[in-house]
Amino acid sequence: MSSEATPDERAEQTTETPPETPLDTARHQLNRAASYIDIDPNIVERLTYPTAVHEVTIPLKRDDGTVEIFNGYRAQHDSVRGPFKGGLRYHPHVNREEVMGLAMWMTWKCAVVDLPFGGAKGGVNVDPKTLSKDETERLTRRFTNELRNVIGPQTDIPAPDMGTDAQTMAWIMDTYSVQEAETTTAVVTGKPTAIGGSKGREEAPGRSVAIVARELLNYYDYQLSEATVAVQGFGSVGANAARLLDEWGATVVAVSDINGAAYDPTGLETHAIPSHEQEPEAVTHYAEETISNDALLELDVDLLIPAAIGNVITEANAADIQADLIVEGANGPITFIADSILADREIHVVPDILANAGGVTVSYFEWIQDINHRTWSLDRVNEELETVMIDAWDAVRHEVEARDVTWRDAAYIVALSRIAAAHESRGLWP
Repeated sequence: MSSEATPDERAEQTTETPPETPLDTARHQLNRAASYIDIDPNIVERLTYPTAVHEVTIPLKRDDGTVEIFNGYRAQHDSVRGPFKGGLRYHPHVNREEVMGLAMWMTWKCAVVDLPFGGAKGGVNVDPKTLSKDETERLTRRFTNELRNVIGPQTDIPAPDMGTDAQTMAWIMDTYSVQEAETTTAVVTGKPTAIGGSKGREEAPGRSVAIVARELLNYYDYQLSEATVAVQGFGSVGANAARLLDEWGATVVAVSDINGAAYDPTGLETHAIPSHEQEPEAVTHYAEETISNDALLELDVDLLIPAAIGNVITEANAADIQADLIVEGANGPITFIADSILADREIHVVPDILANAGGVTVSYFEWIQDINHRTWSLDRVNEELETVMIDAWDAVRHEVEARDVTWRDAAYIVALSRIAAAHESRGLWP
């Protein structure tokens, strides 16, 4: 008898579950949070969709004289509490669904830390490593021109993200200002301090991750001086979080970049390892012992901080995670299914919308400074950030205790409650 599989059996064997998109995850989380609170279902329906998604084509004249076309996007999710706010990324995987999902996350993130912003996200489908500096500038200025009518200091305020930086924001600000015939520093945040950027902006997401990690460890009665920590990703978020926790007394046993992880069970000298910004992809060059990124995620530590890219903890490896606590440094590092598995295993996860909200919080401080033409000291920025993060932590902690829900559910309950209250107050214009 033939052992060959039937067509139906072959189809079943080769069919894989499609990967979860940021939009899928954001909508799952919206509906889950809505199930816990008394909210008008019509508001949930409105929040399921963005206000607008702008899609443009960007012709770029390359250095060799050829012209190449790139696709650019800006998704604007909800502005009931204030102007749209969110990053711009240059990455080959940027697409319409991704920016829609990330824009929704920005709405929740701004609300959970009680900022007067709504959510947006955008980007260009390009590998920035393939562009010269001049090409990057031309691409950025042309993209800004295409978005000119949908961004502005009271409308939509971009910021840096993957593949973009302070220089990118400077080009956007300059292009917009020239077109408006006036210097408009508040049109973007994350700029160089020489043209209205805020001190402490670059370090802010990592600082907020460290603050939340400190509070989480304390909440579950871990002594910070005795806690072990692994950090996946040693860019701006991961490096700053790891170094702060190291300074505060924690033992950081592993940090990584795309090539792998430096590992020392007795603790790494985090300041001796260059971040991605200081020396790209160099973590393993400074390590006596290395392990893979996958192995880092499965280390038996008190606290795991995935701070690299999205969807690194999935249904495939969630059962192998050994950390007691997780603080999300990256956006969406845990899929919806994996999050359920971790919850069933009583691994406590603090979500990205709370943990890495330091970036948008200090962006808000930068926006205030630009509007008022006043500059804050670094000490003031850090003190104000600490206050905002502790207030947000307390609001989420209250929901965890009052409703006996996960930290993720509690964060979304806080965010959605604030957004729903604003929609109720403003109503729906016919």
